[in-house]
Amino acid sequence: MDSEDDMHDANDVESDDDGFYSDENDAASDYNSNDDDDYLIEEDEDGINMIQARRPESNYVVLKELDIKERQEEDITSVSSVLSISRAASTILLLYYNWNVSEVHEAWFADEERVRNTVGLLPEPVVQFANSRELMCGICFEAFPRSKLKSATCGHPFCFECWEGYIRSSITDGPGCLMLSCPDPSCGAAVGQDMIHMFACDDDKCKYSKYLLRSFVEDNKKTKWCPAPGCEHAVNYVGDNENYDVSCLCSYDFCWNCTEETHRPVNCNTVKLWILKNSAESENMNWLCLGAWSNHGERTGGFYACNRYEAAKQEGVMEKLSEIQGQPESQLKFLSDAWQQIVKCRRVLKWTYAYGYYLTEHESAKKQFFEYLQGEAESGLERLHQCAEKELLPFLNADGPSQEFIEFHTKLAGLTAVTKSYFENLVRALENHLSDVDCHQTSHRATSSKNGTSKGKGGRGKESSRAGGSSRN
Repeated sequence: MDSEDDMHDANDVESDDDGFYSDENDAASDYNSNDDDDYLIEEDEDGINMIQARRPESNYVVLKELDIKERQEEDITSVSSVLSISRAASTILLLYYNWNVSEVHEAWFADEERVRNTVGLLPEPVVQFANSRELMCGICFEAFPRSKLKSATCGHPFCFECWEGYIRSSITDGPGCLMLSCPDPSCGAAVGQDMIHMFACDDDKCKYSKYLLRSFVEDNKKTKWCPAPGCEHAVNYVGDNENYDVSCLCSYDFCWNCTEETHRPVNCNTVKLWILKNSAESENMNWLCLGAWSNHGERTGGFYACNRYEAAKQEGVMEKLSEIQGQPESQLKFLSDAWQQIVKCRRVLKWTYAYGYYLTEHESAKKQFFEYLQGEAESGLERLHQCAEKELLPFLNADGPSQEFIEFHTKLAGLTAVTKSYFENLVRALENHLSDVDCHQTSHRATSSKNGTSKGKGGRGKESSRAGGSSRN
């Protein structure tokens, strides 16, 4: 791995700086490798080399409210069409089977009668009445004409007013109204969405629809809400690997598996232990953006979702720079890329401390190597941070465009790409439990054992010779 060459290619401006991702250790050089397949080098209109990371194929889909409704409607329609049942009955089935269409089909075609009895979709009424002109309501016990009574599939009759009261009360109680059954205590017949639309007022219909929409996310094993405060997006996970990092449209990054903030390179169990250990709000969690802990509140996006760099864009930094340098904001994307990379890398660094804390005492070699890699990462990230903030300031106060800004552009884009590559390799190494160290130790022991055996044989030979010589004398 030519780690120094990679660094010089990305940053010719300060090629004489040492110590950043240097190749001091054979094993460490792997973390500075830059696979050509991971990056694209393009040239913009001004002849500036643009280093861009290739976007990996996403293993998740972020869903807005409209997307959720569309998917829900598609599933309801699909089940209704395949099983030749009403949309209301289809919704009841999907609710029972947690919106898993394949499970609905499998269970239905395996034993339709059992499924119907289980969810309350009775094939025919369980109570029959003679052709009398009036029937008694099962709640208020008053007689009504048949036209003023309504029943579920079971046939138990109730007047319109009692149905309205029953449904209103159920919706007020909460999401349990989605699995509503016949008011008769002895009956398990399902009350579907068609009855809700018939008897509920507009406000209750709206509440019911919200409950139904939320159930599509919360009861679905592959979909979860974004945990960011105020966010109403959901994330559907479609991957089959253990990388659960997702980024919502609201810019909040979190682990889909445990819904905590993204925490690579440590696993969810380590995060749980670490959070319990640091249950109180503490100072070791606020260095993500090098700002004071007291400044992290709802105004900045929350204690664990500081958006300092997003705020910088909103305060007009990009607009001001665009005006001074005479470039459209689209050509200044390298700045936001650098800022976002800094945030991501600081988050990784924060969780490396949890990784190091749980390394056991007998893993001294791993701990030493880990501390070296962590130190290199901190140094490199600090260099990117200095470039993205301090070296940017002169250009914000300049009188007009300059050649130095083009050089700054190339330098910062290169630093961003190299830092991204280093941290990605670092994360993979820690997730792999620093297996390079184990391989190195195994190889070292084998070599030492071989050399020791050879020396041992030679030693015994010499000792025997000396003994023999003494005997002869």
